[in-house]
Amino acid sequence: MGTPHTRRGDTRQRIQDVALGLFVEQGYEKTSLREIAEALDVTKAALYYHFKTKEDILVSIFEDLGRPLDELISWAESQPHTLETATELLRRYSTSLTDAAPLFRFMQENQATVRELSIGEHFKKRMHSMIELLQDPTAPLVDQARCVVALFSVHAGMFALNNIEGDPEEKRKAVLEVAIDLVTQAHGSHT
Repeated sequence: MGTPHTRRGDTRQRIQDVALGLFVEQGYEKTSLREIAEALDVTKAALYYHFKTKEDILVSIFEDLGRPLDELISWAESQPHTLETATELLRRYSTSLTDAAPLFRFMQENQATVRELSIGEHFKKRMHSMIELLQDPTAPLVDQARCVVALFSVHAGMFALNNIEGDPEEKRKAVLEVAIDLVTQAHGSHT
């Protein structure tokens, strides 16, 4: 098929990818725009054309990687509040985390920056929406806790299983199975 055509936005995406890699590797505070430009092999002025600050780059990364989560939440809100919807929500969330793994690594290692830039607030709101979609607020506390733990096990599992040998996709599926078991247990114990 030949080489792919350069799409508008590829430069922006490349800047985001390189910057996020440097933010994870060196830390947000220790990474300069100059270093990002050097890693991209462009001038600082060329970088400025797309982003004026490191914060602009980081906010755009959160917006772009958060968009699929917002779409997932909208989808789930339009579905009946059933175990099937909760299970599918966890499946789709687990799959979407594969693409966002570097962002979650960044969040884990740069918590102060996430809080300072208020991008953490948007993430928290999304997590609260996901929890509301998974749990029945009238269920016993233990079942509500199962739903919360199910959600967080899906994204915490990415890091928790890093030191365990195995295929990353198999590990993702194992964590998802545990999360689905918790939600199934929560939905089954009070119906």
